Amino acid sequence: MCGENRFNLYFVFPTPIAGQADFFLYMIMDFQKPKIMGILNITPDSFSDGGEHISDFAFHISDLIDLGVDIIDVGGESTGPGSSDVSLEEEMNRVKSVIDYVYENKLMEKVLFSIDTYKSQVAEYALQHGFGMVNDVTALRGDANMVEVLNKYKPYVILMYSKDQTPRTTTESIEYDDVVASIKTFLLERIATLVEAGFSEDKIIVDPGMGMFVSANPKYSFEIIERLSELKQLGYPILVGISRKSFLGGKVEDRDSDSVKWSLKAVENGVSIIRIHDVKSIFALVGDTK
Repeated sequence: MCGENRFNLYFVFPTPIAGQADFFLYMIMDFQKPKIMGILNITPDSFSDGGEHISDFAFHISDLIDLGVDIIDVGGESTGPGSSDVSLEEEMNRVKSVIDYVYENKLMEKVLFSIDTYKSQVAEYALQHGFGMVNDVTALRGDANMVEVLNKYKPYVILMYSKDQTPRTTTESIEYDDVVASIKTFLLERIATLVEAGFSEDKIIVDPGMGMFVSANPKYSFEIIERLSELKQLGYPILVGISRKSFLGGKVEDRDSDSVKWSLKAVENGVSIIRIHDVKSIFALVGDTK
């Protein structure tokens, strides 16, 4: 069975799909045009929308699909400053109902679903149930078994830069001689870990981190946006998650306008995927581009 959404995201589904590693070999994304990633946080302590969609996730998924997102990123653990460690059991309890709902309703035939986790067992459960992307904020440093799971199921994988060794980012204001060079060096090393294990480079996406993942000093996040063309030299699609991050300034609830503004700038500078909360506003601006 073949399917195509309205933004050049193609699927070919073998039957049955559950648990089949070769399912994702048939999924192709066209990054010639920017993709929009909507966000579904199933977390009570997310810095931006903690607890907002835990009880109404089905409605939020439906809304995101109706708006026309290309990807929905589902996460069960916050990794921002001040967040708490979440056990494997707790994270699975949070996301399992969402994953099961997506699978039972075949929503992965309408849009690509991403699991935002660094835990291999959470990733594997999602991949067994139709998810086609893993968004790993630790870039494979959080779980030694993640590479094996990725090689088994062949999803897209997002490798994100972070200044911190642990999944939870800090508010440290570190300084860089050259922030983009530092990010490129880090990402190349993480990419090599995956490729040397036999993973296809065609499924790798890179994320420069942004905000506190880079530094408490906001100048570096703005500099990254301006210098995205240098990151494109790595040869991989780039995702950026500017949405509601602290470097934008002001209160979290007042950051959507600047989130959209700087996300649009990122698109102009060659980003392939925009991860954003205010989906409706970003579509109003990039609709013609898409």
